[in-house]
Amino acid sequence: MTEALIPQDGWGVLHLFYNLTARSDFEAVAQAVKQAERSGQQVVSFAVLGHKADLGFMLLCPDLVALRRTQGAFNGAGLDLVGSYLSLTEVSEYAKGMPADRLDARLHPRLPPDGKRALCFYPMSKRRDGPDNWYRLDYGSRLALMHEHGASGRKFAGRVLQLVTGSTGLDDFEWGVTLFAVAPDDLKECVHTMRFDEASARYADFGPFYTGIVAPVEEVLGICGLSS
Repeated sequence: MTEALIPQDGWGVLHLFYNLTARSDFEAVAQAVKQAERSGQQVVSFAVLGHKADLGFMLLCPDLVALRRTQGAFNGAGLDLVGSYLSLTEVSEYAKGMPADRLDARLHPRLPPDGKRALCFYPMSKRRDGPDNWYRLDYGSRLALMHEHGASGRKFAGRVLQLVTGSTGLDDFEWGVTLFAVAPDDLKECVHTMRFDEASARYADFGPFYTGIVAPVEEVLGICGLSS
C-alpha cells in the first residue's frame, strides 16, 4: 500500500470537472463514487451548467493519495478530465475567537448540506501589484476589512453555505470558494453583495466560475444524458 499523504491540519479538497465521452460507463462512474465513500471520502456530485464541463465532483478526505486514486477511477470510467482544483480546508487567520464548533466546521465540513442543490465554485486571490497590494496592509487593516466581508456573508445564513479552502502553493490561485445554496439566484445575490465590500472590490481577483446542480451520482449522470 502506498503511504498516505495527510495534512497536519484539515483535509484535502479536490474539485474535478469532466466531460462525458463515448467511453463513459454509467456503472463504473457510480461504482467509483461508492468506492470513494466506502474508503471514507466525502463525494459531492453535480451536473455542470454551460460549456466548461458536463459534470463535476468535489472530494474531501484527509489523505491526498486516496483523492488521487478516485481521480484515476473516474478517468478509468471513461470520463474526460477538463478542469481541476486542489486545496485544503483551513481556519482563516482572521477567525481568532470564533466558537470551536464553527472552527471545526471549516476544518472538517460535512457535505453536501441538506436542501441546498445549487452549487458554485470559483478560485480567487488577493492582489499583490500596484497600490492595491493586500500583502502590504498591516494585520489590523486586513482584519477590519475581512470582518466587514464576513458580515456581508452572514446576511445569507440559511440560504447559502460557504466553504473557503486554502490553495496557496498548491494551485493557481490562493483560495477556492464553494457555495451551496437553496436556489441559484441565492448564489447570484450573495456574490454580487459581497463584491461591494472593499476586501473584494479593491483587493480580490477571481478565476472561472463553475455552477452546478447537486444530486446523487446516478441522478447527475441522468441529467447529463448518460443512462445505465
